[in-house]
Amino acid sequence: MMSPGFVYEPYCVREPIPFWKRLFTRSGWTRTKEDVILEMKNAYAVSRLRKKTGYTKKQFYDQAFNIYKEVNKLMAQGDTSSLRKALTDSMHSTVKNEIKRRESKWKSVHLELVEPAVSIRTLRARMIGLDKNDLDKAFIQLTLEFVTKQKFEAYNSKGEVVSGDKSKEVLVKDIWVFERSLFHPGAYWRVCGRITL
Repeated sequence: MMSPGFVYEPYCVREPIPFWKRLFTRSGWTRTKEDVILEMKNAYAVSRLRKKTGYTKKQFYDQAFNIYKEVNKLMAQGDTSSLRKALTDSMHSTVKNEIKRRESKWKSVHLELVEPAVSIRTLRARMIGLDKNDLDKAFIQLTLEFVTKQKFEAYNSKGEVVSGDKSKEVLVKDIWVFERSLFHPGAYWRVCGRITL
């Protein structure tokens, strides 16, 4: 098994609740318990990742940002075969269909990522265990939020601009899920999903 093929417990924004409600109501106590459990799952997944791979946040952010740049560039070029290495099978199928839909409207696109990224942060970490007797037989999924500046322009079949303006920078927020096996030799990070809020 190279990938579970789904995003486990996809990230969603938790509704903020007032301090007094959190402390003095039954629903507040329940919510506090849920929040603590979510954070414990994050910590456990990251600790297993560190133990098995020597994970460091800076090193992972560098790798993830390079994958993010490469995938965006290849998507803009419509190069589905080169995308296969950076994406899981289910994500590759999704992206291939998106490119086909885009090419039916626009002949080509220009996408330029302005470096460095404005911010990158981890929103969620999850471990998907495949065998309850062997904790190392698992996949790790890390959900990252990228805030970047990008330049975009789309062209029709005559080469005329139909959308965007490549001279203007636009602030873009993307939430991507990266996945890595803990038990395959030579495993590397791949994109297994994107989340829209």
